[in-house]
Parts: sequence; structure tokens; C-alpha cells
Amino acid sequence: MNHDIYVLGIETSCDETAAAVVKNGTEILSNIVASQMESHKRFGGVVPEIASRHHVEQITLVIEEAMRKADVSFQQLSAIAVTQGPGLVGALLIGVNAAKALAFAHGLPLVGVHHIAGHIYANRLVTEMKFPLLSLVVSGGHTELVYMEGHGKFQVIGETRDDAAGEAYDKVARALNLPYPGGPHIDRLAQEGKVTIDLPRAWLEEGSYDFSFSGLKSAVLNTLHNANQRGEIIDPKDMAASFQASVIDVLVTKTVNAAKEYNVRQVLLAGGVAANRGLRAELERKMAELDHIELVIPPLSLCTDNAAMIAAAGTVLFEQGKRADMALNADPSLEID
Repeated sequence: MNHDIYVLGIETSCDETAAAVVKNGTEILSNIVASQMESHKRFGGVVPEIASRHHVEQITLVIEEAMRKADVSFQQLSAIAVTQGPGLVGALLIGVNAAKALAFAHGLPLVGVHHIAGHIYANRLVTEMKFPLLSLVVSGGHTELVYMEGHGKFQVIGETRDDAAGEAYDKVARALNLPYPGGPHIDRLAQEGKVTIDLPRAWLEEGSYDFSFSGLKSAVLNTLHNANQRGEIIDPKDMAASFQASVIDVLVTKTVNAAKEYNVRQVLLAGGVAANRGLRAELERKMAELDHIELVIPPLSLCTDNAAMIAAAGTVLFEQGKRADMALNADPSLEID
């Protein structure tokens, strides 16, 4: 007899305290996220100690709310999945220890999940994954192209050598005096501006799928500084549009090239920067030319950090027989492959 699989997911890798219950790896029964953005805004970035303290205050409430909303008891759960890394070590530890305590108390299997695997599996909550596939993961701390031949098989074929796209967005936003987090503000300004400023695109070596955004960030800062010295005013809208055009050009071109080279059936967009309208639109436009490859973009609520994605990835690991024991520890630099 086929039993349904119910997994409680817990995510505390950065500044969101999240818990969710997912059925059979594809159906969201609850997805609760407590954001701390307001607390970190005045510092212009996430302060690890403050993040950890918020997680301690929120974790029990968020888990209780997720279980209540899903209308599932701990007896019905098949497993508990938790983000093991990468992320802020103090923040990760709160989620890992909460998951271990619940697994121990209720005699449930425990599964450690890679945060990026979670972002990729957010797409499975939208539609079934078709292998081989390619995922473009773009978030505050990560910019990666990940090739997958099957469930749980990750091969990183390209990654950032310096700043992730999200970091570059935040740094440029700060230079333009925009609030934190900078991504959504630049995206909104870019829609109103024109691409009038010639900014570099880092293609790196021939055939490389790696990314580099630190040169672009420096070029933006230098352009603003030089204009300031000459007493000229650069329209922030045009700077935002020009900066975003450079980032998107590189991200989309490399993704399309890799999709062709690896002959994939699906391209998935994942991570917080996947919420960027400019990126979504350009990827849709370029991928439409490759009509044999399906493009999957999750809704905004599944792009940013959440626990449904952790439960979705955890379900696959659970089905594959992967288990963590009570020695499970947070690993801030956990590798995906």
C-alpha cells in the first residue's frame, strides 16, 4: 500500500526563520516565514548575532504555526528535513538543533539538506523535474550553474569567483543610496531607466561558465565617483538599468549556452535574485528561441529563503534512504556535489 510522505522542513540559514510541511515532495500544506528584514535594514546588511537571536525567539512559534496550518500531527510525519549549510553558522545551528530535538522527541528520521539544493527543488513545487536539467541559482551569497542528471545528483559547472550577483546588487544599491536589500530597488529603478552607461561584462575564458561581478561593481563605483568629481549628476535610474543589463546579459547568455551544450530538457531558475523581473523577462525571451527546452521559474514566494523548498529537497533524500544522526552539525561551507 502506498503511504503519503509528510516532511517538516526547517530553514534558518540567514535572516528568515521558516518552517513548512510538504506532502510527497510536491504539495505545500504550509509554508511559514518570519522575516527579520526590518531588524537588519538599518545596518545595511545581515548582522549574524542579531539573526541568531531572532531565530531563537521565532523558531518554536514558526514550527507550531506550520504544523497547525498543515493540520498534520508529529505522528503523521515521515521525516524532518533541515538546512545543514551553507549559511551563517550561528543561524544554521538554531534550525539544526530544533530539528534534532523534534526528531529525537518524536522518534522521526532526520535529513540534512543543502541550502542550494533546496532552492533548486523549489521548482519541484511548481512542476515535475525533467532530467537532465540545468539550474541557474542566483542569490545573495551564490551564483551557480548546476547540472543534474537525476534526483540528488548535483554537478556545479559554473560558479562565482568573487561577488555573487546578489552581493553586487547590494553594494551598487548602497552606492546609489538605496535601502537594503538592494536587489528589488535596483530592479524597480532599472524598469524606469535607460541603458546609457557602458559597463563591462565579465565573460572570463572561452567556454567558461564561471561568473565574476566584482569588476562590474568597481566600474559602477568608479563611474559614480568620477562623475561626482566633475560635478556631473548620473541619473540613478540609468545607472540601475545599465548595471542590471550587464548582470542579466552574462547570466542569461551563459545559461543558454550551457543548456545547449549539455543538451538539457529543462532550465530551472532558483534563488532570491530569481525574483528579479528583468532577469525573468530576459531568460524567458532567450529561452523561447530554444523551443525544445522547458523553462521553469518559481513564484516569488518560493524564490526567497523558505522551508517548503527544504522539505521538497529533503523528501527526495528521505526516499533515497539518506539519514542524519544526532551528531548532525551546521556546516557553513557545505559543498553541494
